[in-house]
Amino acid sequence: MKRIGVVSDTHIPKTAPDMPEAVYEEFKNVDMILHAGDFVVIGLLEKLRALAPTRGVCGNMDTDEIRNVLPVKDIIKVDGFKIGLMHGYGSPTKLTSVLKDEFNKVDVIVFGHSHAPYNEKIKNTLFFNPGTPTDRIFAPYNTFGILEVGDEVKGRIIRI
Repeated sequence: MKRIGVVSDTHIPKTAPDMPEAVYEEFKNVDMILHAGDFVVIGLLEKLRALAPTRGVCGNMDTDEIRNVLPVKDIIKVDGFKIGLMHGYGSPTKLTSVLKDEFNKVDVIVFGHSHAPYNEKIKNTLFFNPGTPTDRIFAPYNTFGILEVGDEVKGRIIRI
């Protein structure tokens, strides 16, 4: 089984000087890290890459420095499963319908933007938003996520 650490909407250093240590500790034990955008500064990307192979996308709050090195969306293949990765845009209440139209035939869609954790299978696709580990705007509490890839993909939201 593979473990994938998932984070989004970190907004470093605008909302916090860094992510909570609990996230880094958990990410020392993952096979891969996915960041669904709104890093804000590129230093966090390098810090995550030092822990595990990291894939990320840019979000609406990211600087040009990040936009120049990361795509808007990506598809990652893990053990026969396709994971779509995109920050998201528009109204937080319509994110799942917007994102399903962005990807064709993926098993999982990892996203951010709303700051609210979300872990729900709709039809045959798991929609997974890890929430935010640093910001409290629109978030009832701080969270990050783990995807476990085995015979199927299961998501777990971890409250900090």
